[in-house]
Amino acid sequence: MNNYLALIEKYKSPLYVYNGNKIISQYNKLQKAFSSWHKVRIHYAMKALNNIAILKLLKAQGAHIDAVSIGEVKLALFAGFTPKEISFTPNGVPFSEIEEAVAIGVHITLDNLEQIERYSEKYSKKSIAIRIKPNVKAGGNDKISVGHKGSKFGIALEDVIEIVALVKADKLQVDGFHLHTGSDILEAQSFLDAAEVLFDVARQFKNLKFLDFGSGFKVKYRATDKATDINALGARLTNRFVEFCENYGSELTLVIEPGKFLVSESGKFLATVTTVKHAAEKRFIFLDSGFNHLMRPMLYDAYHDIINLSNPSENLKKYDVVGYICETDTFANDRLLAETKSGDVLAFANAGAYAFTMASNYNSRLRPAEVLCLNNTCKLIRKRETFEDLLHNQVLD
Repeated sequence: MNNYLALIEKYKSPLYVYNGNKIISQYNKLQKAFSSWHKVRIHYAMKALNNIAILKLLKAQGAHIDAVSIGEVKLALFAGFTPKEISFTPNGVPFSEIEEAVAIGVHITLDNLEQIERYSEKYSKKSIAIRIKPNVKAGGNDKISVGHKGSKFGIALEDVIEIVALVKADKLQVDGFHLHTGSDILEAQSFLDAAEVLFDVARQFKNLKFLDFGSGFKVKYRATDKATDINALGARLTNRFVEFCENYGSELTLVIEPGKFLVSESGKFLATVTTVKHAAEKRFIFLDSGFNHLMRPMLYDAYHDIINLSNPSENLKKYDVVGYICETDTFANDRLLAETKSGDVLAFANAGAYAFTMASNYNSRLRPAEVLCLNNTCKLIRKRETFEDLLHNQVLD
């Protein structure tokens, strides 16, 4: 706690802080869970946290990259990843982005028939992967459940015949299939059900090199939460994958693409209490932050554990923790916290994923700095924005 308070003193509030050792341990946990198959690749879904220092840290562990925009592709290249280590998995982007990615040399995964047909006309000899829709409903929130029948993601199973026809006509070279059912998935069976759909599709194609099973592994947000049993899932999925490869007649690569699992628990978001307000039966804690810095509670009704770093006493009171935005921006309702006063520093857990990457300048507020702590050394990895950043790119007469 004192370390976090010292970081606030040095880098000011609010502040994102990441534990690099936790990221490494999560990566190693995944490697171990899937170690019973010798051809496994971990593609980090960099949309979760895209700071260059984090990308370099994961590259050093052996990770590849899953990118969903040409901007992410370029950030990954800047961090030192080679084009062959980057998978570009867009959804409904302008075709010009796909053309740019092809020119760079990254691997492409498409999930739209119209764009696949355009790709086949222009790049018939360049391999791509296809994202399918497994029709499996899973995930912690409807907004992050992306594999069900009504989802915008993936090729519908009844449209796979169109891909088969393009391949038979030698207009398309497919080297892999991909799926992703959602985020915060607890039950291993959801992954395995989706995997069987992927296997059924893959059997219709020769010369595949890999199958990508996505991710969505659940991490703990409360002490009482259950997390995905990654060891059990890894063992069951790899065993089933080996069986598939034996029947398929080729040893394919098993790909997973975790984001939140690798970085969520590494992050703390620190904010300072500006005032405590009493209204009727409510006590409100106001912070020098809002949903412009931590969107998940407002967007997904997500729970983040909160502790008072300045007063870790056992004298608990019930508070609503809110922000300074001009709309309702509630981080927590009726949360039991140590008695809190103006100037105290609160820490939000699980702020490593989808915190900074979803941050904005709404209300003309500045985005905070980011700090990475690794092996007991903490360093600044992104400066706090200044007013000049708000003016940047504006055309002034």
